[in-house]
Amino acid sequence: MFVLAMFLAVLVGVSLGMLGGGGSILTVPILKYVIGLEAHQAVAASLFVVGATSASALIPHARRGRVRFRTGIIFGLAGMVGAFFAGRLAKYVPAGLLLVLFAVMMFVTAVAMLRGRKTADGAAAVERELPIAKVVAEGLVVGAVTGLVGAGGGFLVVPALVLLGGLPMDVAVGTSLLVIAMKSFAGFAGYVYTTTIDWKLLLSLTFFAIIGSAVGGHLAGKVDQSKLRRAFGWFVIVMALYMLAQEVPPLLGVHIAPFWPWVVAAVATLLVTTVPRLFAGDRAARVDGAAHSVSR
Repeated sequence: MFVLAMFLAVLVGVSLGMLGGGGSILTVPILKYVIGLEAHQAVAASLFVVGATSASALIPHARRGRVRFRTGIIFGLAGMVGAFFAGRLAKYVPAGLLLVLFAVMMFVTAVAMLRGRKTADGAAAVERELPIAKVVAEGLVVGAVTGLVGAGGGFLVVPALVLLGGLPMDVAVGTSLLVIAMKSFAGFAGYVYTTTIDWKLLLSLTFFAIIGSAVGGHLAGKVDQSKLRRAFGWFVIVMALYMLAQEVPPLLGVHIAPFWPWVVAAVATLLVTTVPRLFAGDRAARVDGAAHSVSR
């Protein structure tokens, strides 16, 4: 299981390197369901792994001038405050509820991935005076989400940097890595006071995730990003449904068969691999029909 976990950690890094996000979405389930850590330990370890990997991925962006440190530090400091205190409060949240909240965050992230970054791409990348109050407020909220459930990284930060700071897309992605690293380490600091940390396991996962991020960064320009993002988004939805099927019944006092979450995941996989194709075929038929009508 340790070898499998290290292999999956490489995939976490590849996700961060290729997509600029999604690392925590993979890390928490790996730590909880593959390695068998308790929920709070899994979230804490995820924050450290994602923070260290983001810091590593930040370096090449900074060398190419794609990081606005003033904007990133202001957003990041606000995020650190929110993440730290949320991490301290997380000990009062039952483990099952914490995982349910994380699964909900997975859905939010998956929807953002499936929709793409339309809002960010469509926004005018015009330099403007930084609205400090708005940046601080959003940084606190995003940081609190990160500190509590260990998720909510680049797919929340990047649009905020584009819309509030007027940053170009590539600069927003680079700057988001600075923000993610800052608030992830702050969230981890909030957890470390009340959570037992297996440092050998944690540092091993981090090492392989950083290797994966370098591989992902190298592959980023060679893979169709929109297709990759959609595929990853559907995969995250399946994982979220599995987690909900695993964690919600016990919270409600309902006994479930051990195979039930796998049945839910299998049905979800079947749906997400067939339904989009059906809709795609329907859209193609409508387009062909419209084109035929025009030609007549």
